[in-house]
Amino acid sequence: MPAKSTPKKRNLFLSVAGALFGVQSSSRHATDLESRSALSYIIAGVVGIALFVIALLLVVNWVLH
Repeated sequence: MPAKSTPKKRNLFLSVAGALFGVQSSSRHATDLESRSALSYIIAGVVGIALFVIALLLVVNWVLH
């Protein structure tokens, strides 16, 4: 059984950011599907969403005060 390939941090960040904002290129999407480490993408996605929500809450709190 071949070893699972882990994405580089930069590629992982770009893939998650592109997916969150809906601007994922088809070539990056194909590369993501070839990677066998779905757990890395899941964890990065959850962290990305959490950071986005925290940033949104901070901006709303700053605007309302």
